[in-house]
Amino acid sequence: MNIEIVQLKTIKDVKPFLKLPWKIYKNNPYWVPPLLSEVRDTLNKNKNPFWEHARKKIFLARKDGEPIGRIVAIIDDNHNNFHQEKTGFFGFFECINEFEVARLLWDEAKGWLQLNGMNIMRGPASPSLNDECGFLLEGFDKPPTVMMPYTLPYYLEFAERYGFHKAKDLNAFIKKTEDGVPERIEKIVERIKKKTGVKIRPFDMKNFKRDTQFLKDIYNSAWEKNWGFVPMTDKEMDLSAKKFKQFAEPELGLFAEIDNQPLGVSVTIPDINQVLKKLNGRLGPVEILKFLHYKKKIDGTRSLIGGVKKEYRNTGIVAVLYYETEMNAVRLGYKWGEHSWILEDNDLINQFEIAIGAKIYKKYRIYEMEI
Repeated sequence: MNIEIVQLKTIKDVKPFLKLPWKIYKNNPYWVPPLLSEVRDTLNKNKNPFWEHARKKIFLARKDGEPIGRIVAIIDDNHNNFHQEKTGFFGFFECINEFEVARLLWDEAKGWLQLNGMNIMRGPASPSLNDECGFLLEGFDKPPTVMMPYTLPYYLEFAERYGFHKAKDLNAFIKKTEDGVPERIEKIVERIKKKTGVKIRPFDMKNFKRDTQFLKDIYNSAWEKNWGFVPMTDKEMDLSAKKFKQFAEPELGLFAEIDNQPLGVSVTIPDINQVLKKLNGRLGPVEILKFLHYKKKIDGTRSLIGGVKKEYRNTGIVAVLYYETEMNAVRLGYKWGEHSWILEDNDLINQFEIAIGAKIYKKYRIYEMEI
């Protein structure tokens, strides 16, 4: 097979890179086309503040001029400084069902990471663990929810054949609103409310900037001990909040407060992948009308953040946030919710998910190898 690997040096060169997934997932009923502009902006150092502390090389595999694979090699200085590691990442990985293509792509990524002093290659992270990450491990017969990946089974085989081993598995739980909340959970929530005096309030859209700062403070405190966690910068959090604001339900973004001081947060968003499925990667005038039409038909959500500041971890306040979110989702007419992702060894949260009647329905795997 006559394969060439080319490095894409400017954001203007990335069109074939961006369009490749349409070839890889052609006729796959579960894949959801991403917005092309969104992926382009994610890779653009002038649009994405992540690149203020990270570097990348973009590679495209071609055969007879036709794109057949892609990868981005990534070094995040904030990650390495925070964890005292020399870890590089790969992300945005896609390739046809030919191991040789995958091997050449990983070779290019590995070579650049080694050249820059890295001794571990981990991924996929596109471009970080705060974004889409992992290869799908279980649940290939279901579409992904918003900001979660859908990948093909042979990626797992290729990764292990190349020499990667499991770094961590991530769980995605599903909870159907018709199943309700177990009575004992309701009683526990009432006890926690009385004992702590915690109050729950929705995200205040009129004080959006203030509440975004509250969110950042809680997030960086609550997750600091989590595997792979890297604090988000102010600019990164502002960008994420700005994106969510476009389609968020204020009643699904909740703060927990004691004496008017925010100490916990949960963020649940409508599963706009149900709409993106109809747009085929574009957002022109026609697609905007489609978006507005299909947005009203979304019947599920994804809970992507739920936590409290470290000094409140053993208070049970997370359970109160969950309960209030569930009640609001029912009132708003949503039929189901995905809770993701949760580290496989986060026993406390995994056990809580089972206790509320949620079930693991998808798993994702992050790989790594010494280089």
